[in-house]
Amino acid sequence: MRDFKKLLVWEKSHELTLEVYRVLKTFPKEELFSLVSQMKRSVSSIPTNIVEGAGRRTDKDFARFLSISYGSTNKLEYQIILSVDLGSLERQKGEELIGRIQEIRKMLHGFMSALSER
Repeated sequence: MRDFKKLLVWEKSHELTLEVYRVLKTFPKEELFSLVSQMKRSVSSIPTNIVEGAGRRTDKDFARFLSISYGSTNKLEYQIILSVDLGSLERQKGEELIGRIQEIRKMLHGFMSALSER
């Protein structure tokens, strides 16, 4: 078991979650129960699954939860693209968020690879 607070990938995904929550406050009210709700679930799933995996006993279990986090990065990236295309999010902010997602995704991939080599 690991201390998730010492994992850089958790720290970056937590910071991303806080930023996405801030951005979502500016979305139109009619999106509150649809896209906003979906995006909150997607972004919070990333650090949440890292935390849950870090508490597991085996590397295999941890890697499985990292894989779920990885999938959530893909879902969130699409939701950001959709938000930009719908006009709910400025393109520049969307690109910035996608850059952060891609960085986290690379970290997750590297972490999963390292765990599978053990």
